[in-house]
Amino acid sequence: MSIAPATIPRFARGMRLREDPARSRWVVVGPERLFVPDDIALEILRLMDGARSVDAIVDDLAARFDAPREAIAADVLAMLDDLRAKGVVTA
Repeated sequence: MSIAPATIPRFARGMRLREDPARSRWVVVGPERLFVPDDIALEILRLMDGARSVDAIVDDLAARFDAPREAIAADVLAMLDDLRAKGVVTA
């Protein structure tokens, strides 16, 4: 099952986004796992607040970065589907 535009994505149980002072980076941590998101992924992950849908996240990013909504939507959905497959994100 892939993530749809109306889906409200959340971090999976035990996963969270936090700043890691040792790495001077933001990381996604969970039980025996650690992911270091790139700058684009970090912008998306910061908007996952458990209330916003994928559509709302895409709208926010399109407005902030003055980029085509369709391109942003495709990238956001692909990233969230990948993270869902890895057990980082749930819908």
